[in-house]
Amino acid sequence: MSDSLRLRMVSSIGDIPAERWNACALEVKPASEHASAIFDKTRGYRLNPFISHEFLHSLELSKSVGRRAGWDPRHVVAENAQGEIVGAVPCYLKSHSRGEYVFDRGWAEAYERAGGSYYPKLQVSVPFTPATGPRLLARADQRPEQVRAALAGGLVAVCQELTASSVHLTFLPEPHARFLAMRGFLLRTDQQFHWGNASYGSFQDFLAVLASRKRKTIRRERAEALANGITVHWLSGKDLTEDVWDAFFAFYMETGSRKWGRPYLTREFYSLVGERMADRILLVMAKRAGRWIAGAINFIGPDALYGRHWGAIEHHPMLHFEVCYYQAIDYAIAHGLARVEAGAQGEHKLARGYLPTTTYSAHFIADPSLRRAVADYLTRERAYVAAEGAEFAALAPFRKDFAAGQS
Repeated sequence: MSDSLRLRMVSSIGDIPAERWNACALEVKPASEHASAIFDKTRGYRLNPFISHEFLHSLELSKSVGRRAGWDPRHVVAENAQGEIVGAVPCYLKSHSRGEYVFDRGWAEAYERAGGSYYPKLQVSVPFTPATGPRLLARADQRPEQVRAALAGGLVAVCQELTASSVHLTFLPEPHARFLAMRGFLLRTDQQFHWGNASYGSFQDFLAVLASRKRKTIRRERAEALANGITVHWLSGKDLTEDVWDAFFAFYMETGSRKWGRPYLTREFYSLVGERMADRILLVMAKRAGRWIAGAINFIGPDALYGRHWGAIEHHPMLHFEVCYYQAIDYAIAHGLARVEAGAQGEHKLARGYLPTTTYSAHFIADPSLRRAVADYLTRERAYVAAEGAEFAALAPFRKDFAAGQS
């Protein structure tokens, strides 16, 4: 590849052919026993579902993102001297800080009190999706480190061109976050709770490694969740009919309106993503008296199940834990997936076998004064996150002999 790279912005991912975007989004990793169908064992390529063209384009086409939503696409593309796309960044010009799950409102308020304008800012992420994955996308056969370095520099240039206050790359793989930290970006950490598959053959095998009291609690919760004649169903592929999406959207609107005030996703999003990614979606749906009453949407990655959001129109004790957490573990075990990522926050997940996992983001702040203040804050925050993670890990629900063997 020539050393010459050209960067340009596009206002819609639809301007980029899906196969070219996805060629940049593919990760190269060694094959593992947990690899699923979305893994080319011959070449070692894997595709995170959220960074795929299909997912991001569905968000745009459904108007879940766009200028009116405050997520104005400004994707950055890198081309080589032959005009081939060799890198890309999912990037949005934002007029607010909602739907990101890495919270910077305190920074915005402090800057505005000092007379600055924090918005617009540039957000490099998957909208409304707190799942770790690549953000500086680069074709594996085209000097990816050089391409990523060019993309990082290009984001700073775009920030200046658009008179934005900052650039935020959230939910990065740790190596990518440290790659950016070496280039002047500020490193931030946070915490999620993920479940790890220790080659369990069944849910009972998982329960067997828990402390006795935790085991009994989970068995009781699972029985209580289904006590009112409720049955639970896994829907994927051709099972994802428009009637099913209608029911799930009603759950999303009911629960999302109470939880967030204004749900982010439109009804059309589910039809589009269901059409384009049916085999990479798992709906866990609960039924009672012949009708759907609750459900959770998950996306299936090469080695992980990603829980996104849930909703319900009837409220039953422990049903949320069953539909969102225990069924996800069941599915991961049955399909040989290495882990379950159940979304942002949620200390209650710890007692259910989901352990603290550090997440990473990187931030470029244009104003030197704001940058110094944020850098000082992040130094203290990283220490707090590390200490909190150690405390949570000590509270893990596993038997002491199993925990010692895992450490």
